[in-house]
Amino acid sequence: MQVNRRKFFKICAGSMAGTSAAMLGFAPATALAAPREYKLLRAKETRQTCTYCAVGCGMLMYSLGGEAMNSKGKLFHIEGDPDHPVSRGALCPKGAGALDYVNSDRRVQYPEVREAGSKEWKRISWHEAIERIAKHMKKDRDENFVTHNEAGVEVNRWMTAGFLAGSACSNETGIITQKFVRSLGMIYTDNQASI
Repeated sequence: MQVNRRKFFKICAGSMAGTSAAMLGFAPATALAAPREYKLLRAKETRQTCTYCAVGCGMLMYSLGGEAMNSKGKLFHIEGDPDHPVSRGALCPKGAGALDYVNSDRRVQYPEVREAGSKEWKRISWHEAIERIAKHMKKDRDENFVTHNEAGVEVNRWMTAGFLAGSACSNETGIITQKFVRSLGMIYTDNQASI
């Protein structure tokens, strides 16, 4: 077959038109495909404050399930809350990656204790964990509470313990935390309350 210049351009133009039509969605397989359902359509939306730092960005968390008795919800999407006054919808990489942290199979969800001399961690109840912490605090405070300094001035302080509060606490929570810690006589305490 003899192809001159004009026929060559017609063949190329026809091929490109067919390829362009397929790329624009005129291929039969693409035209017959059903549209995907919006993934957040049946999800439960929960507002949350990010717990990573003291900025306190707002998060929208979406989960499925957990409505029926004895069922557990599964978190599947996190995004910034555009109505939040602090972050206005923005999240840093740590906040945006919280989905992986929450769904990690290595995440510790219950209190554990390693007894003295043991190499194994054992799971304990929340009640037992709080009781143990309270007993340790009381024992240390009773042994190390200082009522007067070297000059005889009354100081009433507990210098062998410290307290670090959560970074995403509200100002009100920070005030209550400070009052509690100071009432015990603790000097070393920090709270990053900023929201």
